[in-house]
Amino acid sequence: MSSTWNAFMNEQLTMASSSPQALQGSLSGWTFGVKDVFALAGHTASAGNPDWLRTHSPASYTSSAIERLLEAGAILQGTTHTDELMYSLNGQNVHYGTPINPQAADRIPGGSSSGSAVAVAAGLRDFAIGTDTGGSVRIPSSYCGIYGMRPTHGLVPIDGVIPLAQGFDTVGWMANSADMLLEVGKVLIDSSEEHNEHSLFDHIYFSEEAWALAEPDTRTALQESLEEMTHYLKENKGHTSWTEIAPEGLSAWMTAFRTIQALEIWQEHQQWIEATQPSFGKDIADRFAWASTLRLEDHSYSFALKQQVSERLYQLLGTHGLLVLPTATGAAPYLNIQGEENERRRSQTMQLSCIAGLAGLPQISIPVATVQDAPIGLSVIAGKGQDIRLLEWVRDWTHKRQK
Repeated sequence: MSSTWNAFMNEQLTMASSSPQALQGSLSGWTFGVKDVFALAGHTASAGNPDWLRTHSPASYTSSAIERLLEAGAILQGTTHTDELMYSLNGQNVHYGTPINPQAADRIPGGSSSGSAVAVAAGLRDFAIGTDTGGSVRIPSSYCGIYGMRPTHGLVPIDGVIPLAQGFDTVGWMANSADMLLEVGKVLIDSSEEHNEHSLFDHIYFSEEAWALAEPDTRTALQESLEEMTHYLKENKGHTSWTEIAPEGLSAWMTAFRTIQALEIWQEHQQWIEATQPSFGKDIADRFAWASTLRLEDHSYSFALKQQVSERLYQLLGTHGLLVLPTATGAAPYLNIQGEENERRRSQTMQLSCIAGLAGLPQISIPVATVQDAPIGLSVIAGKGQDIRLLEWVRDWTHKRQK
């Protein structure tokens, strides 16, 4: 059954802890898949590319994030497919094939945590682990109709994860319910995180620029959820408002994000690429080629804008505000998307995903609607370090709307 979806790189790999703590852990007995970019003792991660797999050795240890899950009783069952070196939002891989979107088989699953999203959406695993740099958990979660969490940058340990752009890389996770998303978050997030369980979010902001990017049918389909959120907040004596967050334009934010990301990517992978001359799919190869042309000294504005965005969203959200926006501009593109249309859609999608990315904020994509029989997600962003409160808020709101 699982081979039907092409979610796994190595489905036979299994890891579990036999410690007494694990047997009594909060995730005891739950199964998960992990994106094939994590260090797992005795296993060589492929990063979605055969040349990477060929030129690297088995890990001598297991990533801290995975160890936390194992010690909580979860059972790792299989590594999942990823786009090559995580440098895509589509989920397509010319070497290992494209995982099949269980909710829309004629559309892409989204990436780069494609296999993890498909494993959850197809019901093959209880939850799955991915990475999110520019949207690689949030976008496939939206496209596959599941819950997906990108945490505050630096909050979840990322040791043993093959880097893409370390200034933005995060360990993310996906599940079929808000309850499971929260339980996994409680394990992955350090318990020392400041969090007042009696403190409520009291203001929702709707970004005018973000909603303007949504395709008309997507905005219409998400409208009911916006009204439900507004009503829910007012029941708890909160407020909502529409606001402009990017006077420079989200296209400028996206350009800054892509530029800084590419500079970091080339710094990280230049030596290996030049020495190995790996075989990449055309879109991936083109992005690495472009990244190689950038020079740090030419892009001071991008770094200055990143700082301004961080400060602006910190002031806006603080500890009690939420920013609500569509996760993606629409449902997943069809499988035959390519060339200019592919880059146009990628650019529009990243205008939404770069918001949390630039500021290092936590974001959850919630499956709330469909467009043309394909899922679309609604996203909620909170202030830095408010991850557990955000997970709890999404769980509570989800329970309320399901009654």
